[in-house]
Amino acid sequence: MQSLKVLGACQAVLKFQRGIASISSLPETHQMLYKTCRDFAEEELKPIAAKIDREHKFPEEQLKKMSDLGLLGVTMPESLGGTGLDYLAYAIVMEEISRGCASTGVIISVMNSLFLGPIEKFGSKEQKEKYITEFLKNKKLGCFALSEPGNGSDAGAASTVAQLEGSNYIVNGTKCWITNGYEAEGTVLFATTDKAKKHKGISSFIVDKPTQGLSLGKKEDKLGIRGSSTCSLIFEDCPVPVENILGEPGMGFKIAMMTLDSGRIGIAGQALGIAQASLDCAMEYASKRTAFGQPIVKLQAIQQKLADMALKVESSRLLTWRAAYLKDNNKPYTKEAAMAKVSSSEAATFCSHQCIQILGGMGYVSDMPAERYYRDARITEIYEGTSEIQRLVIAGNLIKELNL
Repeated sequence: MQSLKVLGACQAVLKFQRGIASISSLPETHQMLYKTCRDFAEEELKPIAAKIDREHKFPEEQLKKMSDLGLLGVTMPESLGGTGLDYLAYAIVMEEISRGCASTGVIISVMNSLFLGPIEKFGSKEQKEKYITEFLKNKKLGCFALSEPGNGSDAGAASTVAQLEGSNYIVNGTKCWITNGYEAEGTVLFATTDKAKKHKGISSFIVDKPTQGLSLGKKEDKLGIRGSSTCSLIFEDCPVPVENILGEPGMGFKIAMMTLDSGRIGIAGQALGIAQASLDCAMEYASKRTAFGQPIVKLQAIQQKLADMALKVESSRLLTWRAAYLKDNNKPYTKEAAMAKVSSSEAATFCSHQCIQILGGMGYVSDMPAERYYRDARITEIYEGTSEIQRLVIAGNLIKELNL
């Protein structure tokens, strides 16, 4: 399969005012990307997705192939070893890969958005070479350590501390719900360096894994997305060199919020993949399953469900593409990214639910993927900002637009 790197750094401009809403209307670069990802998902991911889920198996071999395709650094500049595409391309990648396997989708989401993203934006030349170029060249993964056992949605309440001692910051604390925690060889960490300044006293660091004073908690046994490892990172007198601070001291909260804005586009894409897979599954089953002498797809009750599913998928896709378009064109996109994530994640939950209803008893057993879609969908309304937090972000931006 042809590497995406041959596509170059073409940056597409998606003109929503002209009503572009389908893959066939996108620039050629993005159509090629879509086909590459869809083919890969069909050939490499869908056949093993159930096994990955059942065995909690990390898709190591598939990720190596995805790295060769350039999918671990979609938006990273070619000069740093990335693919050099835009966030619209990234949204397409996330949807198509997650349509095949949502676990694989979140693994590459964390790598692209949460690890490489902040380093590319805020890192020094040396940090970019070490943690972007070298990681992509050597097929290494990264992770993102923000959440803690006690702070939940309050990202500014970091109890993990980093105290400057000579040429190192000494880190103590625990970070939880870390995707790629076991496989990652580096993490973007957030810790308090000045308690008196509250959220303005949070700083960001890049920490190598493994390293002295850093241990891993147990792998969490999760409802869904079982192919990705999730664990706690435990820091006990962990020395982090001063040169590993990301940006400037006290910039951590700003870095985290900007990173999550971008990450929400990726999670919206992941959720869209689950929603689309659910619709595809329901359509295929309804066209073959007969009742009352005809395929059940001809029953109005089933048609109503399919129509509602399609409405949510298509509208969520437009919101996701719009958020990506705004980011790619250096326009404010915080509100739009939150809208995309809420709409897409709730569409994933709705569509996977309706898929099970249409399949009936078959939807409840693991012989069909519907129950896996339902389990995978639930986390998309929680991580990288719950739906409740997204609505606060949306409302806050609406009020700001009124200059109140």
